[in-house]
Amino acid sequence: MAYHMTNHVFSLRFRDILNLNKLNFSALEVSGRNNLKWVQYMKLNLTAKGIRATIKAPIADKPVNEAQKDTTMIFIRRHIHDALQTEYLAEEDPRTLWLALADRFDHQKDIYLLEVRHDWHHLRFHDFKSMNEYNSEVCKIRSLLKFCKMELTESNLLEKTYSTFHATNIVLQQQYRAQKFTKFSDLISVLLLTKKQNQLLMKNHQA
Repeated sequence: MAYHMTNHVFSLRFRDILNLNKLNFSALEVSGRNNLKWVQYMKLNLTAKGIRATIKAPIADKPVNEAQKDTTMIFIRRHIHDALQTEYLAEEDPRTLWLALADRFDHQKDIYLLEVRHDWHHLRFHDFKSMNEYNSEVCKIRSLLKFCKMELTESNLLEKTYSTFHATNIVLQQQYRAQKFTKFSDLISVLLLTKKQNQLLMKNHQA
């Protein structure tokens, strides 16, 4: 009986160790390449734990205690690369560590913005095999640009689509422009519906 109890306790402790080492999301890389996503995930997790105040500027009437700081420090250290853990070993305050990492990797946002703007500039409607693929790429680029504080309007999305129709579809482009869509999603819905109708017509013709 004692033997089985010892094994049970050992299993529980081993499980606790595994859970402790399990990351909630990918650790911050030494290069900082994943810094933007890492920052977002870190903020969300600290907010969920009720300890996000530990990385913000202190507020006189809302002080954070040492236990909260320690919890944040442990969580941040667990989610950064081993090399970064060593480099910032001397840091004992979570806000100081947070600002140090931000100062080191914030330039990644500028690099990220350049890449996304490049993708937007070279986006062509006629390069995609399906409407869904094009729509997915547009939504991804729009979201990433918004994250970098650069908004794409509905007008921007519509004009990008119209202006990148294949040259052989110039008449279709003019027809869709004439419908004066105000929402990109409405245009995509009509394009999808038209494509489906054409597919059905072809099936009927072949039958």
